[in-house]
Amino acid sequence: MKKVRMSFAELIKKNKDELLKDRTQLEKIEKRIDEKHMAKN
Repeated sequence: MKKVRMSFAELIKKNKDELLKDRTQLEKIEKRIDEKHMAKN
């Protein structure tokens, strides 16, 4: 059981890291979109 819990914790950590990467990528994309809109105005 302990081994399963440990791997489960590792999976959660991996998922959090993936989510953080996704979030930073989304923020970069949003900034680019905002910059394009600002340039149009």
